Amino acid sequence: MSNSTRDLSERSLQLLKTLVERYISDGQPVGSRVLSKDSELNLSPATIRNVMADLEDLGLVHSPHTSAGRVPTVSGYRLFVDSLLTVKPLDAKDITRLHKGLSERDDTSNVIGVASRLLAELTRMAGVVTLPRRELVCLRHIEFLPLSHKRVLVIFVTDEQEVHNKVIHTGKDFSASELQQAGAYLNSIYCGRSLVAVREAVLKELQDDQERMNQAMLDAIKMAQLTFESGDEKDDYVLTGETNLMGFSELSDRDHLKKLFDAFSHKQDVIHLLDQSMKAEGVQIFIGEESGYQAFDHCSLVTSSYSVNDEVVGVLGVIGPTRMAYEKIIPLGTLPRLF
Repeated sequence: MSNSTRDLSERSLQLLKTLVERYISDGQPVGSRVLSKDSELNLSPATIRNVMADLEDLGLVHSPHTSAGRVPTVSGYRLFVDSLLTVKPLDAKDITRLHKGLSERDDTSNVIGVASRLLAELTRMAGVVTLPRRELVCLRHIEFLPLSHKRVLVIFVTDEQEVHNKVIHTGKDFSASELQQAGAYLNSIYCGRSLVAVREAVLKELQDDQERMNQAMLDAIKMAQLTFESGDEKDDYVLTGETNLMGFSELSDRDHLKKLFDAFSHKQDVIHLLDQSMKAEGVQIFIGEESGYQAFDHCSLVTSSYSVNDEVVGVLGVIGPTRMAYEKIIPLGTLPRLF
């Protein structure tokens, strides 16, 4: 909160809170008569207009050209969310629905899809959940099987018994016994370590310690490098309910929708925003242009990270208009506890 907004009177803050809540509810510019009634402050319309003028000077509200009423700006929403919002607990029926939906999962990709769908259904906005970062999960077991033409099938198991398959080109043929020996060696030194730690250790081994390794160990390390080399998989997310956004008048403009859906399609901007949330604790809220991306200028993104084995591996969030009901959306940040 800036020094100027810190000096706002309780009356001004109450009127701003009332204006934001009414605009979130109706989506229409709020006039002084409505504020006089809803705020319960027993102020004259003239007094309210003076307060609104002050709030406008501070950049907290503005007047659309077509109306004498006012609507909150991004700064107004930010002050409201940070200082004036009364967050409501999740409804018992919603908690039951979340528990039931998430308990029906059969693998990680399934639970990610279910979580995204539940967020979209509960909010009637867009639900987004990133897939667990592969580099942040741990290696539990690895083995190699010979294929033709100097190829090897790698099978490795990570957290929660997820099984991954990959074909690597080794440059020479290996017998089944050689591959079994390579797997045993890698399991003995890397089992239980995160994949990013395995990748770093493998690179260090190849750079520093080749002289002390026999050929079998060196082959095993090189196969591990081919298996876990950086950049072979892209970060991704599951997005559900994006068509819900078309029902909000402020997002229904064709140009706005095109930019927004292009961002969803290209994914890079969304991933960057979600990455920022992985590095922070608690619920994160990006309002309008706070995101730094023009496509989201009329949107808000409310996010929370989730963990596997006490390590943050992904983010879930809700994307909607800036006039979303924050008091109902923010509590959904507790959803990761239900995973």
